[in-house]
Amino acid sequence: MSKHLRIWFRTTATLLSTAVLVGISILPVLSRDSDDQPSNTPIKHLVVIFQENVSFDHYFASYPNAKNPPGEPSFRSKTGTPTINGLNSPLLLSNPNSSAPFRLDRSQAALCDQDHDYTPEQQAYDSGLVDKFVEFTGNGGPPDGSINCKASDTMGYYDGNTVTALWNYAQGFAISDNSFNTTFGPSTPGALNLIAGQTHGVSSTSGNVSEDVVDATVISDPQPLNDKCDSREAVQLSGTNVGDLLNAKGITWGWFQGGFGDCSVKHTGADGKPKGDYIPHHEPFQYFASTANPQHLPPKNLAEIGYNGQANHQYDLTSFFDALDADRLPSVSYLKAPGYQDGHAGYSSPLLEQQFLVQTINRLQQSPEWKEMAIIIAYDDSDGFYDHVMPPIVSQSDTAFDRNCGKAKPGAFEGRCGYGPRLPLLVLSPYARVNFVDHTTTDQSSILRFIEDNWDLGRVGGQSFDTQAGSLLNMFDFKKPHFGRIILNAETGQRVDGEDE
Repeated sequence: MSKHLRIWFRTTATLLSTAVLVGISILPVLSRDSDDQPSNTPIKHLVVIFQENVSFDHYFASYPNAKNPPGEPSFRSKTGTPTINGLNSPLLLSNPNSSAPFRLDRSQAALCDQDHDYTPEQQAYDSGLVDKFVEFTGNGGPPDGSINCKASDTMGYYDGNTVTALWNYAQGFAISDNSFNTTFGPSTPGALNLIAGQTHGVSSTSGNVSEDVVDATVISDPQPLNDKCDSREAVQLSGTNVGDLLNAKGITWGWFQGGFGDCSVKHTGADGKPKGDYIPHHEPFQYFASTANPQHLPPKNLAEIGYNGQANHQYDLTSFFDALDADRLPSVSYLKAPGYQDGHAGYSSPLLEQQFLVQTINRLQQSPEWKEMAIIIAYDDSDGFYDHVMPPIVSQSDTAFDRNCGKAKPGAFEGRCGYGPRLPLLVLSPYARVNFVDHTTTDQSSILRFIEDNWDLGRVGGQSFDTQAGSLLNMFDFKKPHFGRIILNAETGQRVDGEDE
């Protein structure tokens, strides 16, 4: 008899005895543990940490080589660390852009937001020449001049002295150097592609969405229609997302976002200004009526988290940690940091992001569920920061917003030019390959595909990119789990055991 079954029998017997004595029914309280939900791999708990606005080169251009100047956390790679497709000497010394790439250190953690809309990103890649980033995505700073920024900042990159935690995670687990934004464009398309592999299907709108939608396809950042925290133009999408598939199979899941419980909560961002924890257009399930919680209702109780209820699987981030502490972690969890810690240039920074990542991942690795867990760290878009790899264009489009993206195939939806820029993607798990660089071509909908395949959900349908998404399985080794953990310092990103000192 399994451990879980023995515990269940003992607990049930005790509860039944108590119920008989006090004359109450316990049946509504009992529910199937998520560990009992079948999966096709040893991964019973998947946690997707979905961060903001980072190109692959912006964080990993020089990996695994850090400058290690005095006064900054040091990083020294392990012997035998594989190379990645990063910035080589020719690209550093003779770059086709009007500014060469340059290293940013910790004192430059607060940068301006770059122009990362659907059209400017296509223009920056210049039909494969990859030479117009400064002209089209570079941003000279906010109109009020509160931050001193230059358009050439789009060419800046950090190394292991600033994004130290992520580099250490790459050393201990698996990283991809060939994963892309599913389409060009900013946050909302990336978030929608994560959960549906699809940005088409706009069915209702409010306000002026002419810059946000083309041919019923989302290309920019409208807010989700009917969300009580909306403050501007908004849309709703028809169609299916992974939440619908999980519900149909009875698999526990949830989206957990900072500030969802109270959208008035703010924290001071990297720019010194208050920033709302909850950002409506970063919450993809709110765009679909079937998975929305427009009034931001909390779960009635702890037992509801992950299951159908008044919250409809959309929760404040605190509910995730409540479930974790109570050993009630859903099978599939999406985590969205509060705004100031999501990594988005302009109001967040890699140092604020590192605090959230490390504190969260430390807790997950120290939980009982770690032995059957995988954590995916992924990003919604590149923010327009330079990445030297021209993405493969697997989806063509020829709208007024497209630039040399070919012609859509007959019957294919327009406004989905992609793949877009290359983005970081890491897998942390006892089953993740160690110090491994995966070169498989993947995109945001590859995460959707992994969930579909692991829990036998089928495909979303409706021209979702999940049907052509590359697999994440090469980042795992299910035959040789190592059950390793990497516990880091949230401020420095270095290992607490001092191995990387």
